[in-house]
Amino acid sequence: MHAMKFFGVTAILLAVVSICAAQDTAAPASAQKAAPTVKHVPITQTASNSGKEMFNNYCAVCHGRDGKGDGPAAAALKVPPTDLTTLAQKNGGKFPSDHVSAVLHGQAPTAAHGSQDMPIWGPLFSSISQGNQGQVQQRIANLVDYVGSLQAK
Repeated sequence: MHAMKFFGVTAILLAVVSICAAQDTAAPASAQKAAPTVKHVPITQTASNSGKEMFNNYCAVCHGRDGKGDGPAAAALKVPPTDLTTLAQKNGGKFPSDHVSAVLHGQAPTAAHGSQDMPIWGPLFSSISQGNQGQVQQRIANLVDYVGSLQAK
């Protein structure tokens, strides 16, 4: 008699668990959230003399307009974007302009920079500057200066 009750209760529990599991996996598509993805698009031309314009066009989508790493694409990245406003703070109070320049050129190891999520900007700037290395240097210098201006005081 006890065995019958045990098997009956067990069967009911299994049925309830199965129904709950089936409802969870059968949630409507609108209730299930798709993992965010980064849409890769071709680089667009910007003025090489405006660090702010380049930052807003090339960097803000991940780093945010204020450089804090909270841009609209940040959630889709495997490695969170760096908070660019704290670079000087993390470097003893001095903005590491040479390091930032090297990262943009692809000459400094950085986890996200150069991955599929974060491009190396030097070759991309070269492509929109028709290989004019002076213009590439100007772009990177102006972008570095602009990131320097974002540093927390």
